[in-house]
Amino acid sequence: MRLRLLDRYVLSELLYPFIFGVAAFSSIFIASTMLFKITQYITQYGASLETIARLFLYSLPEIVNYTFPMSMLLAALMAFGRLSGSSEIIAMKAGGISYYRIVAPVLVVGFVVSMFSVIWAEKVVPAAKVQYGYILNYEIKHNTKPTTQEHIVIKTFSGDTQRITYANKFDEKKGKMSGITIEEFHKGSIARIQTAKEGYWEQGTWRIVNGTVFSLNDEEGVQSSVQFKEQIIPLDISPKQISWEQKDPEEMTIRELREYISILEKQQQPTARQWCEIFMRISIPLASFFFAMIGAALGTQKQRTSSSIGLGISIIVIFIYYAVMTFTTGLGKGGAMPPLLACMLPNILCLIIGIYLMKKKNA
Repeated sequence: MRLRLLDRYVLSELLYPFIFGVAAFSSIFIASTMLFKITQYITQYGASLETIARLFLYSLPEIVNYTFPMSMLLAALMAFGRLSGSSEIIAMKAGGISYYRIVAPVLVVGFVVSMFSVIWAEKVVPAAKVQYGYILNYEIKHNTKPTTQEHIVIKTFSGDTQRITYANKFDEKKGKMSGITIEEFHKGSIARIQTAKEGYWEQGTWRIVNGTVFSLNDEEGVQSSVQFKEQIIPLDISPKQISWEQKDPEEMTIRELREYISILEKQQQPTARQWCEIFMRISIPLASFFFAMIGAALGTQKQRTSSSIGLGISIIVIFIYYAVMTFTTGLGKGGAMPPLLACMLPNILCLIIGIYLMKKKNA
């Protein structure tokens, strides 16, 4: 009963600083990035207030996702700074409660926030970014999306059949695709693969030329292959629609990224950027847990500390973390470092520092 009361007490100390952190750091992001852009969209493109409001709302999920680790760090720092300042941690230790047990509720909250952030980053952020891009490019900038693109992917469904069409190059103005691969799945199993040198948009259909059709079986692999000079494919999406439906890696879900990577690997194209995007969807949310460790340890001081000092420390830690993350992920995307290591290295460093600080405070 005593420990449950302790848990509730520590959690109550975390709640308000965490909410404050989300609001404060979100405001900083908005003020430093969004306000100038919004002013530009209004003055340069004549965007309406209603359009700007929707654009702003769709920008919030990504901003909030970045603030979760920061807010967890700030909450742990301020909560344990207050408990230390009033000598409550000393009293808890004197009552026979270990420092690790005192910190346990913070670590549990950090883990829960991390798991919630992983789901948020997968289910909410990509969809919001797609809508953000549509409003920005189509409604504000009035169809300024580039007409020539590389590595496009088109997914279509027909009953139990799913087709994934990949093109190495795509030109909207010419209505032309080059380096085409079409994978056809039936009830989740791959049934056929078509390759073609080029494809053309003619009279509402796509005509592909100089290709090969491979029929496959899960047990036996390729069963037969047939070459063709030209044929019409069941793809009724116009070049303009294709341009708008293409997503950047940041706008894809992890499942879509895995499918995209599979296609790129078959084409022997680099995939480091896409792998980094997948690992970052996990790495950034996990930072909430590691920041909880560091925040609790740094907040535990023998002398009384003010909340302004906790805010200052959190800003320094956050700056260092994101500086290291930017550097390592840049190396990962460029192929100079394995993507998994590049994305997880900042968290590994945080884990090592967090364990060291907590052992030091427990001594």
